[in-house]
Amino acid sequence: MKKNISKINRPLKGEITVPADKSVSHRAVIFASLANGKSVIKNFSKGKDPLASLNICRALGVKAEYNDDLTIISDGRLRSPKEVLNCQNSGTTMRLMAGVLASRNFNSVLIGDESLSKRPMKRIIQPLTLMGADIISDNNHAPIKISGRNLYGINYTSHISSAQVKSAVLLAGLNASGRTVYTEPSLSRDHSERLLKYMGANISVEGNSVTIEKSELKPCDIEICGDISSAAFFIVSALIVPNSNIILKNIGLNPARTGIIEIAKKAGADIEILDKHEVCNEPVGDIRVKYSQLKGFTVKGEIIPKLIDELPVLAVLATQADGTTVIKDAEDLRNKESDRISCIVSELKKLGADIQETPDGFIIQGKTKLNGGCEVESFHDHRLAMSLFVTGLICDNPITINGFEWVSISFPEFEKLFTNVTKY
Repeated sequence: MKKNISKINRPLKGEITVPADKSVSHRAVIFASLANGKSVIKNFSKGKDPLASLNICRALGVKAEYNDDLTIISDGRLRSPKEVLNCQNSGTTMRLMAGVLASRNFNSVLIGDESLSKRPMKRIIQPLTLMGADIISDNNHAPIKISGRNLYGINYTSHISSAQVKSAVLLAGLNASGRTVYTEPSLSRDHSERLLKYMGANISVEGNSVTIEKSELKPCDIEICGDISSAAFFIVSALIVPNSNIILKNIGLNPARTGIIEIAKKAGADIEILDKHEVCNEPVGDIRVKYSQLKGFTVKGEIIPKLIDELPVLAVLATQADGTTVIKDAEDLRNKESDRISCIVSELKKLGADIQETPDGFIIQGKTKLNGGCEVESFHDHRLAMSLFVTGLICDNPITINGFEWVSISFPEFEKLFTNVTKY
C-alpha cells in the first residue's frame, strides 16, 4: 500500500491516548497462560505482533475471550499443539515462546514470516541449550524445532543487552530445577521481571543480574499502560512541527524505556511528566510535549537499550536539531525487521537529510530543510514507515511511502490519532 504525506501548516494540539504497550501485552498474555486460573487483561494491544502471541497461546490449549478486555483461563499446563506455531512477524513472540516451550513435555515448531525467518535466533538457542533444551534450527534461524525437556538452572552472562533474550531465559528458568541467573552488559527493558514479580514468581534483581527459581504464577488482573514506543512518533512530531502542544495520556514510564525523553531533553526539548503513578508494578504518567528549538545530541553506550526502537524516529528529530548528532553503539539495529541503520539513512537522504551511515549508527548534520517530492520505502518495517510519515509532515513537497500497511504490525490506530491532533 502506498501512502501520500503532505506538509502540515498547522500545529499538533490536544490529548492523545496511544495504544497499549506492545512489550507488556506480549508478556501479559504469555504469563497469564502459565498461571492456574482466570486472569483479566485490560487494554491489551490490538497490534498484529501481540495477537500472534495470543493465537499461539490459544493453540497451546489456553482459553481466551477477547471483548473489551482479554480474559485468559488456564490451568497452567500447556497442551501439545496440533500444528506449527506461527509467530508471523513477531520476534518477541518467537523468542519468549522458545523459552516457555523448551521445558514442556511435548514437541513444537515455531515459524515466522520471511522477515522474521531472517532474524538471528542463536542468541536464545545458545543459553537455552546450555539449560538442557533440545532445539533444532535452520542455521540459527526459524523454523525452530523444540523437543521439550526437563531443564536446569544456569548462570549465564550475555554479551548483548536484549530484553527478548533475557525473557526467554527467565521463562525457561521459571520451570527449571535450581536457580537461573542472567547477567547483561547494561540493563535492557525489565517488563518481564516486573510482571513476573507481580504474579508471584520467585525472582530478584541486583544491578544488571536477574535471578529466578522454579515458581508458580498466580492469575491476576493486569492493566496495560500506553506504549512509549508508539508515543515516540507523536513526541518527535510535536517537537519539530511549529507551535505544537500535546499531552500523551497514560504512557508507560519504565526507566528502561524512557531513553527518548532523556535524550530529547538534553537536546533542548520542552517535555514535562504529569501525574506519575504506578500500575501493576509499572510506572505510568502523562507526557506534555511542546515545539522546541533543538540542538545536536549524542546517543551511545548504556542508554542504547533504553531507546533502541526509537532510533529511526530520533534520526528524524536530529535533522531538525542545530549542529551534529551522533548515534553509535547501535549495531543491533541491523538485526531488526530491516537493517534499520542502512534503511533510515538511505530514505532520509532521498528527502534531503545530511546523514552518513557508520558501522554502528549514523551521523546527522542539522538543521536541514527537507525537500521531499519523492517515493520512499518502508522495507516491510513498521517503525521505518511511521518515522517516514513523521518526516513527511515537515517536507516542502509531498512524499509517498511504499509499504505503509506494515504500520498495522504495532500501531493500527496510527493515522487516526494523527488526524485527531492535526484537525485544529
